[in-house]
Amino acid sequence: MEICRRSFIKAGLAAGTAAALSKDLKFFRYLGEAAASVQKSGEAAIRSTCSPNDTGACGMIANVSDGRIATLIQAADYPETEYNPRGCLRGLSMVNLIYGKDRLKYPLIRTGPRGSGQFRKAGWDEALDYAAGKLKGIMDKYGSEAVAVTVQVPGTGYVHKGAFVRLAALAHWSIHHGYDQNGDLPMFWPMTFGVQSEEMESLEWPNAGYTMIFGSNVIQTRLPDAQHLLKAKKSGKVVVFDPDYCSTAAKADEWVSLKPDTDAAMGMGLAGVIIEKKLYDEEFLRDFTDMVLLVRKDTGKRLLAREVKSLASRAGEWKVPQYRELFVAHDRRGPAILDPESLKPNGADLEGEYEVELVDGSMVKARTVFSELKEWLKDYSLEKVSRITEVPASQIERIAREAAKNGPVHLIYGASNYQWYHGDLKGRALSLIPVLTGSIGKSGGGISTYAGQYRIRFDLSSWWSAPGGKLNWVPYLYFLQGKGKRYPKNGIKAMVGGWGNPFDQHNMADELRKRATTGDIEFILTFDFQMTTSCQWSDVVLPATSWYENYELTATILHPYLQLQQPAIEPLFESRTGLSAMRGLAKRLNPDFEKHFFPELDEKKASLKVIEVLLKNGGFETGGITLDMLRKGPVRLHSRAPDDRQIPFYEQLHERVPFPPRSYPSPLEATAQFVRSGRIEFYKDEDLFLETREELPCYKPTFEETEYRVDPGARDKYRLRFVTKNSLYRVHSTHSNNVWLNELQGHRPKVFLNLKDAEEREIKTGDLVEIYNGRGKTTCYAVIDPGCREGTAIFEQGWWARYLKNDSYNSLTMPWIKPLHEIYFVPGIWSPTTAWNECLVDVRRVTT
Repeated sequence: MEICRRSFIKAGLAAGTAAALSKDLKFFRYLGEAAASVQKSGEAAIRSTCSPNDTGACGMIANVSDGRIATLIQAADYPETEYNPRGCLRGLSMVNLIYGKDRLKYPLIRTGPRGSGQFRKAGWDEALDYAAGKLKGIMDKYGSEAVAVTVQVPGTGYVHKGAFVRLAALAHWSIHHGYDQNGDLPMFWPMTFGVQSEEMESLEWPNAGYTMIFGSNVIQTRLPDAQHLLKAKKSGKVVVFDPDYCSTAAKADEWVSLKPDTDAAMGMGLAGVIIEKKLYDEEFLRDFTDMVLLVRKDTGKRLLAREVKSLASRAGEWKVPQYRELFVAHDRRGPAILDPESLKPNGADLEGEYEVELVDGSMVKARTVFSELKEWLKDYSLEKVSRITEVPASQIERIAREAAKNGPVHLIYGASNYQWYHGDLKGRALSLIPVLTGSIGKSGGGISTYAGQYRIRFDLSSWWSAPGGKLNWVPYLYFLQGKGKRYPKNGIKAMVGGWGNPFDQHNMADELRKRATTGDIEFILTFDFQMTTSCQWSDVVLPATSWYENYELTATILHPYLQLQQPAIEPLFESRTGLSAMRGLAKRLNPDFEKHFFPELDEKKASLKVIEVLLKNGGFETGGITLDMLRKGPVRLHSRAPDDRQIPFYEQLHERVPFPPRSYPSPLEATAQFVRSGRIEFYKDEDLFLETREELPCYKPTFEETEYRVDPGARDKYRLRFVTKNSLYRVHSTHSNNVWLNELQGHRPKVFLNLKDAEEREIKTGDLVEIYNGRGKTTCYAVIDPGCREGTAIFEQGWWARYLKNDSYNSLTMPWIKPLHEIYFVPGIWSPTTAWNECLVDVRRVTT
């Protein structure tokens, strides 16, 4: 039976019903070595989760017959019926990858040039002995930090990905955090709120009175949760701000087509209206934000209690943690110390300018942050913002009024919006809207960033760390640039990774290939279940289990359930779990390391043991949750909100606990230093913020400090913004080789162009074109899209190199580092992050 596009779609839509009604239904036809299985009485039905790097974490049931997965259907067993069912065609067609021709069967050792795909079969012992020997040689020659491990989206696998971190800690290797490596780190969060990121569960979306979406195509990229956005339309209003007419814009109540990368200006314009019309929540600003703090007019620094004559004595006796600071407000009695360990109601002035006597007897003028912001916003009149964004001033004013009067406001802020050099400024500016309206910490209100399962939902330090271990984090962008504040003195000479595809998916993929070709990277070890592009560039490839072949613990950010992955089938061929692979490597690197990976247990029991350890030591969030409970189905992680709902900053608003809440796995003191006042902070007075005139949110135009600074001629040579978007048919590069999904998209990588841009270049839909700049190129097919903004080339990312004539679309990008992102360093929280969209290209038709 041949499977065509039409029959596959029908199968996907009818999967649950069909599987339930027919015991003898021949359902999916396996590809590669797999053959169709007839479902028989007594077959197994195993609940697990779909775990690519997205935010779904959909519960799935694998129906197994004769040791093979016959069908995958949605589990639909979440206690809140609104979450049922969850799943999409990508997850339902996972059998194509499990049994596909690219499935890795046994360990491989390279025999030909890197990238050639020439390997020989090896046994596990030989492969691990060879890898350990190479790694020990590099460690002896260059130091342990010359070996680097990448940790990708730990929310999809606390156990096996944690095993990589545990070994790296024991061996004192360098570790790259996948969050900033993937460009998913929204830097406005630590700057303003002191956290890695926060998000509201999708069940809360309909409780918003006004939903504002920037840079997130929810309808397409958050398929299992899109229904909740449609419900939010019924209970409130949904406004999408997007240069292009995306799927979500088509479903919204209102689409605002603003000029690309002008979101910060839009945020400033909206905030200006809310403040000018006095539509802000004065009590919220006074109690929970830095708006009442005094700023010195002479230095631009916030006034400290120890500097003020009338407060210095009390300040000297006041005991506060090292990560806090005693700042000064002003009330009816004069200067007053604002306790950073309390958010109790205060009578501080929100507006005002004062003369304050310092300890040396001199006088200094100071005014509140709110007064500073009001003055700052004078540079963002509606007329100016309208010119910048190309949105009518009347529309901006109306939306600001609507948002302020119809809260709570929920701001969905997507990665496409902040993956720019000044993406932090966008987030800081747009954050003003839910903060000014007092929407933070309320059901249905706040800010959410959804960008994969990066978020660690509970304390996993009991597994990630080990006695004698050292977590040596190094930003991935330092590796690409070969320098940086935390870069090893002898560089990085070996790459160890899994569940990722950096030779396709990461910034400057061509740079990786150059270093691999020249031998600057001396050894590459990859652990995966498919022969990806990155595997082809590796020296040793270890075959991994899929998520239907192992025990694992998963949690996502869009629904706060902890879920147990359970093996539906035995590991195929010679594949092993990440825990098993790292245990074997650890033993060879240092026999003393092995004891930290439960060597007395087989890989299944060892995985379950780690899960028990994590649950026991996970803190408040996992309290009372047991392995037996998870075997029966998903269990809600605990939160401070009623019914364990995931509502960002609920504890801060309702229990008046200072900002920030903890961002796991980092200790509170590591992130609390970002907001020393214990409040939401919009005014940043570290020296570099003042030097760059970014002490308050502002708008700065694209490319001026990046492309145009490096190459002034780029204004004329490369006239298109190169923006990558997520595909409906892939999860980044997962499913790039899924033949059913590729059939639905014609097996063709595509770039979307505006009609005018295409006509200028004599390009028509279906033409083979080359996207290029001074760094690299890639080849794909043109689609003329009337919904695409002029001056933009939008590429659907995730294609493996073999579909792009062995080029990479990431050869076009550049690892720009914004100096403000280096003021502090906390891995995956405050760190240099990838700005994918800060990229200029042009497109030409391929004529031969």
